Amino acid sequence: MGEPAAGGAPRGRRLDLRAVPSVMIAWITALACGALETSWCLVVAATLAAGGGLLLALGYRQRRTAPRARTMTVTFALAGVLGAAVAVHCAVAVSKREVGPLAHVIQAGGGVVMDLLITDSPRKASSFGHEALGQAESGNAGEGRWTVSAALLDVTSSGTVVRGSADIAVLGGEAWRNVHPGDRVRTTGVLKDVREGQSQTAVLSVSSAPLITGARFDIRGPAGLLRESFLNAARWLPGDAAGLLPGMVIGDTSGLPESLKTDMKTTGMTHLTAVSGANCSLVLGGFVLMARCLRLSRPVAAILASCGLVAFVVMVGPDPSVMRAALMGGVGLASLVGGWRGRSLTFLCLSATMLLLMDPPMASNIGFLLSVLATLGIVLLAVRIAAWIPPRIPRWLAVGFAVPLSAQLLCTPVIVALQPQFTPYALLANIIAGPLVAPVTVLGTIAVPVSGVVPGLAWPLIAGAGTGAALVAATARFMAGLPGAALPWAEGFTGVAAMAVFSGLTLVVVWVLLHPRTVMVHAGDLHCRITAWLERHTEPRNVRSGRAARGGLAASKVQDDEKPNSQAGGDRAAEDCSRSLSRPGEPP
Repeated sequence: MGEPAAGGAPRGRRLDLRAVPSVMIAWITALACGALETSWCLVVAATLAAGGGLLLALGYRQRRTAPRARTMTVTFALAGVLGAAVAVHCAVAVSKREVGPLAHVIQAGGGVVMDLLITDSPRKASSFGHEALGQAESGNAGEGRWTVSAALLDVTSSGTVVRGSADIAVLGGEAWRNVHPGDRVRTTGVLKDVREGQSQTAVLSVSSAPLITGARFDIRGPAGLLRESFLNAARWLPGDAAGLLPGMVIGDTSGLPESLKTDMKTTGMTHLTAVSGANCSLVLGGFVLMARCLRLSRPVAAILASCGLVAFVVMVGPDPSVMRAALMGGVGLASLVGGWRGRSLTFLCLSATMLLLMDPPMASNIGFLLSVLATLGIVLLAVRIAAWIPPRIPRWLAVGFAVPLSAQLLCTPVIVALQPQFTPYALLANIIAGPLVAPVTVLGTIAVPVSGVVPGLAWPLIAGAGTGAALVAATARFMAGLPGAALPWAEGFTGVAAMAVFSGLTLVVVWVLLHPRTVMVHAGDLHCRITAWLERHTEPRNVRSGRAARGGLAASKVQDDEKPNSQAGGDRAAEDCSRSLSRPGEPP
C-alpha cells in the first residue's frame, strides 16, 4: 500500500486488480460445478477453455494497436483457462463419486458394515461449516457428536463385500472421541452423499461404537510422535491453559473445555483455538528474521522460510484448514522477500486461486471464505486505518487496533449469517489477546520438537506459552461474562445486509473519531455554504416584493442589477467564513 503520507493517508502505487478476475471465475466455477454432473462439468470446462483461447488470440492481435486493451483481454483469457482447469478437477471428483466403489452402496441405501482405517484425530462436530457433516440428516445434532476422517478398507452391504479406496467422513457419538490415527475399526451405519464443500467421498452416520479389529498401524510418523510428546508435556498446565495451548500451537482442540469454547465463540476469538494464517505468518516471520540476522540473501531467506513453513505444516498435520492457513499466511512472504510490498492483493488472489485449483470443494467452505475475507480486509484496510491514527500513538498499538478491526469488518456479515448474534466486545477482546498470540505461537512451536528430543528442556518454553494461553482464556471468559456480550441479531438476508451497513458505518465513525479537526472544518464549511445559499435565495425575494409594491419597472431593473452583486457577496461571505474556520485565531 505504500508508506503513509504526511496527511495520514497511505501513499503508494494503486491496487493491482489484474488477478481478481481469475479468482472470481475460479470461485464461481467451483461453486457451480460442485452441484453438476460430470458431463456438465466438462461442458463448462470446454466453454471456458474456448473463451480463454479466443481472448488470447484477440490479445495477440492487440499487442501493437491497443496495449492497454490487450492487458485486460489477456487477464480475462487467463481467468478462463484457470476456470476450465477448476471445472476439469470438479469433473474428476464427481466421476469418482458417481462410479467409485461406494456409488452403488449409497444409492441402495440401508445399513452397512464397514472396516475403516482412522487417518486423523477426532474433532468435535461444529454447528456450522463442513465439519457438521450432515448432522441434520443423522437426527443427532445435539451435544456429544464427533467427526473423524478414515480410509475405506471394505464395506458389506446386502451381503456383498466391496473393497476399494475412498475417504470417509465418520459422524459418531462420544465413543468415537477415543479412537486414534492408525486404528483399524469396524462399525455399522448408513452411508450418505457428502455436502458441498466436503472433499470426502461419503459420510458415514454410524449407529454403533467403534470395534478395534487389529493392532494399531502407525501412520503418524515422526510428526505425530512430536505432537503426542508435546500434548503429554503440556498436561501439567492448569485447566484452560492445558486445553487451549495445543489448539493455538498444533490445532488440537480435543482437550479444550466446552465452556471455554463457548466463551471464545461468544467473544469472536474462535480463530485462536486452531492453527490460522497468523500462526503461519509468525513462523515465516521468525525464519525471515533469522535469515536477516545471518545476513543471508533474499532468495536464500525465501527458501529457508518456505522450508520452515513446510516443516510446521507437517508437524501440525496437513489438514485442509492447515493448508489453507499456510497458503494464506504465506501471502506476504513473496512480497516481503521479493520487495513487492504493494502486491498483497495480487498474492492473495493467487493463493486463493491455487487453493481452488487443488481442492475445488473448498469454494463452498465457510472457513475458506472467512480466511479470504479476513486477509482481504487486512490487505485493503489495515494500512489505511493505521495511517489514520495520530503519529503520537505507538505504531505497534495502531497496527494492533487496525488489523483486527479491518478483518472483522469484512467477516462479521458472514458470521451473523451463520450465527445471528452481535458481539460488541469482539474487537476489544481481539486487541487484548493479539499481543499474546506471538509469544504463545513462537514458544509453543519451539517446544514441540524440544519436547520430543529433550523433554526436560521443554518445560520453561511450555510454561511461557501456557501463561500466554491462560491470559487469552481469561480474556475470553471475562469478556463473555460482561452484560450484553451476545446480543440477538436479525436472521437471513436482512441480518447480513444490516451487518454490512453497520460495518460500513463503523468504518465511517472510526474515521470521524480519528479526524476531529478535519470534520470540524468540513462541517463549518458546509454551514457557511448553506448560510450563503439561503442569503442568496431569500433576500432577493424580499427586495423584489417590497420594490414591486413601490414602483413597477424601475424596481425590477434595480433588482436585476443587485442580484449578481448579492450572489457575489454571498460567495465572498462563504469563502471568508470557510477561511476563518480553517485558520482559527486569525481575522477573516
